[in-house]
Amino acid sequence: MFVLDKHGHPLDPCHPARARRLLAAGRAVVHRHTPFVIRLRDRAAADSTVQGVAVGIDPGSKHTGLAVFTEHNGGRTGKYAIQLDHRGGAIRDKLTSRAALRRGRRSRNLRYRAPRFNNRTKPKGWLAPSLRHRVDTTLSWMSRLTRWAPVTAVHVERVAFDTHAMSAGRPLVGVEYQQGTLAGYEVREYLLAKWGRTCAYCGVQDVPLNIDHIHPRSRGGSDRISNLALACIPCNQAKNATPVQKFLKGKPALLAKILKQAKTPLRDAAAVNATRWALWRALEATGLPVATASGGRTKWNRSRTQAPKSHTLDALHVGPLENVTAWPSTVLVVKATGRGTYARTCTDRYGFPRLRLPRTRQVKGFATGDLVRAVVPSGKKTGVHCGRVAVRSTGSFNITTRHGTVQGIHHRHVRLLQRADGYGYTTHPEVRHRAAFPPPPGGGGLHAGGT
Repeated sequence: MFVLDKHGHPLDPCHPARARRLLAAGRAVVHRHTPFVIRLRDRAAADSTVQGVAVGIDPGSKHTGLAVFTEHNGGRTGKYAIQLDHRGGAIRDKLTSRAALRRGRRSRNLRYRAPRFNNRTKPKGWLAPSLRHRVDTTLSWMSRLTRWAPVTAVHVERVAFDTHAMSAGRPLVGVEYQQGTLAGYEVREYLLAKWGRTCAYCGVQDVPLNIDHIHPRSRGGSDRISNLALACIPCNQAKNATPVQKFLKGKPALLAKILKQAKTPLRDAAAVNATRWALWRALEATGLPVATASGGRTKWNRSRTQAPKSHTLDALHVGPLENVTAWPSTVLVVKATGRGTYARTCTDRYGFPRLRLPRTRQVKGFATGDLVRAVVPSGKKTGVHCGRVAVRSTGSFNITTRHGTVQGIHHRHVRLLQRADGYGYTTHPEVRHRAAFPPPPGGGGLHAGGT
């Protein structure tokens, strides 16, 4: 749990049991509900020894993992895990809808609308709004963590895949690329992301996967990324040195899909890398020491510690480390939901007004999205309901809990826990199964499975 002193300055995190004892003894008060933060009433930071924590960040297109951990003699102990779910897809869809509406307005003959010339330029470092959202939300949560914990260092993946290490046809500089322990890991991590961690031929998941040459090496195939796919052990052994056209002769649709996906260029990896570089620059601007690493290094660290694959565990394994002694058993899932809309009129499918929303957001002191706790003493809805509230002007609210939505709860039974901040919070246990991709013998080379 995060701990603040009596002046609001961050202290070292403590165990939940200790936080409960401090609250029960009256030595601390609840500062924030989710994530749970307590504030001590009888201690200042000057009277305490603060060792500090580090934060690991694993950026992604849909999810970003954040891990708060302590470091000692090269080992790491995980203290807190957060999975940040982005809403880049929703932003992209809204921008597409806005572009369609603007295109329709431009095509109309509206003589009162002044012409607008297309002489605008994008500033240096510009990112699409859906990509900028990922950088801004990650930086926002990094700022929150620095307010709740004494962060002394940041470890972040600056590039997802080392495209230089994946290139073919030219020598790589440095013995680390030629025969070191990281050789092949950049290729593996990229293939896992490209093929969705499934077998390209049968679609099976959560099984050991091999790197398969679509055009076998024995028939002149190369080790280029465009000739590599993932295959489970039975499919890899069944295909062996058979050309893919002959192996999938009875499945023309699957054959066309594999050949098309295999030719996907590296520009997707470059787009992810561009987002991560923008995040790195933003983190550097905070003044904290920022250490960077690649996704291949993260995967290599997980293979040595035998940790399963997850966003938060990837964040815990970013950068150089010797071992990981422990990690949290529960992950806080933070989903970006937005802060609503300014529109007061809801339309039907034809664009005509259907209803009008009230001018004020708050009703009886509550706003839609607030985290509340309702204790209903009698009636059909008797019980305790904790979740997000949707307010009505009548004072009869709806509360969405993890079990469903409870409708028609009177406002006098509702108590505010936390104001809406544009995020939804849930928890889930950390994954326990091992990632299904065996490391290569000796730590280097391609595990081709006899193709």
